[in-house]
Amino acid sequence: MTTFTLTPGAMTLSDLRDAWHARAPLALAQSAWAPVERAAAAVRAIVARGDAAYGINTGFGILAKTRIADDRLEQLQTNLILSHAVGTGALLSDAVVRLILLMKIGSLARGYSGVRPVIVETLIALYNAGIMPAIPAKGSVGASGDLAPLAHMTLAMLGVGQVRVDGVLMEAQAALDGAGIAVVTLAAKEGLALINGTQVSTALALHGLFMAERLLEAAIVTGALSLDAARGSDAPFDARVHEVRGQPGQIATAAMYRELLAGSAIRASHLVGDERVQDPYSLRCQPQVMGAVMDLVGNAGRTLLIEANAVTDNPLIFADTGEIISGGNFHAEPVAFAADTLALAIAEIGALAERRIALLIDASLSGLPAFLVREPGVNSGFMIAHVTAAALASENKSLAHPASVDSLPTSANQEDHVSMATFAAPRLDDMAHNTAVIIGIELLAAAQGIDFHRPLTSSRHLEHVHARLRATVPFFAADRFFAPDIEAARTLVIEGALSAACKHLFTALHQ
Repeated sequence: MTTFTLTPGAMTLSDLRDAWHARAPLALAQSAWAPVERAAAAVRAIVARGDAAYGINTGFGILAKTRIADDRLEQLQTNLILSHAVGTGALLSDAVVRLILLMKIGSLARGYSGVRPVIVETLIALYNAGIMPAIPAKGSVGASGDLAPLAHMTLAMLGVGQVRVDGVLMEAQAALDGAGIAVVTLAAKEGLALINGTQVSTALALHGLFMAERLLEAAIVTGALSLDAARGSDAPFDARVHEVRGQPGQIATAAMYRELLAGSAIRASHLVGDERVQDPYSLRCQPQVMGAVMDLVGNAGRTLLIEANAVTDNPLIFADTGEIISGGNFHAEPVAFAADTLALAIAEIGALAERRIALLIDASLSGLPAFLVREPGVNSGFMIAHVTAAALASENKSLAHPASVDSLPTSANQEDHVSMATFAAPRLDDMAHNTAVIIGIELLAAAQGIDFHRPLTSSRHLEHVHARLRATVPFFAADRFFAPDIEAARTLVIEGALSAACKHLFTALHQ
């Protein structure tokens, strides 16, 4: 497996997607070690001079005026980790924890945090050994950094608490011993540098971003399939229509629909003599809606990439002048806004797909058998599958309410405005899985509609998608236990299988 060499501040979204998807060996660019050592030396100089510096020889938060004696600085940092490891809830997935570790390594290695090289080396060792700290999902308000979850990350370096190795929970000390990794004793500033930052919020938001990308691809494919199943018109996807508006996502997605539909014999069969003048919005306005979604997802991706490469702890060490400056880079407002934006995008992907399902099962609109089944009445067909889609679309509407507009003061009002990014970001996973089910149901419904048009065929791309589904899920000839079919279709959506044969169409999503 090829080693990924991390150059601090220069990660790409492709690098982050790769880490989210699977672990590859990690190395730090050789040029990064000198800045790390210079910042650590600057901290040692501050301690030696006896200057009061927040987080180095003072208490934290409202206790910043409390001076800590030099012989207790290591205890101060250890106590910080132990007292702040107060998270609760389900543990974050290995994919998210990998992103957290990678971004924390990259941030500390920029040379503004004042940690010794051994801290970065230990984080890299954990990453490469597949030792994933057990991090509860809840307990952060998104400022002053993701304190509680990052404290749980740091516990693993101390040999305290639990970690996960190959999906199995075990004691951190045993995992370190098994991998030959020594526990660390935290020096001045190091505990604070490790727990101050936005890496957890950002990792969760990146997870939501990558899920949103897959959903967008899948929904464009199923939307095209639904259009053909409903014998809709491809005229609304004409490039000229979209060029005169000028929205870039709309222009790009319209081109995707045109290629997906090209060569369909079903479309050719009703080019002449079709009395319908215009299709419903859920078919006709797909480029306008999905293009807007594509633009939102792209904007969120740009924000999160900046944050993934950022230095977000406090205070910051500027080794060239020996200064230590307190600021607020730990405030995760950009991440919260990006996550709220992704919530809107994910909800709208599902909402539009649900409307297409409703159209397909309505014989008066689609021209297909009622509820997409022979002998409707004795068979209910897709009737209640649509109810499930409607329930999930409705749930997503509630979940899409912006989290960033909320704030609750903490730390005796020292931390009086917070981002709530660590609520804004994790709810994206629930929303994404809801939407994956909706798209999966649309896939089943649209494929059923295509089957009713046989022997006519759809386009080359869409026939491949149809065959991929039918390799797992047979035609719905009569009522049967339907939940396994929906789960199989949902899995195809989550795994990115629907766009696998036409991945070139979606390169704009992965720049």
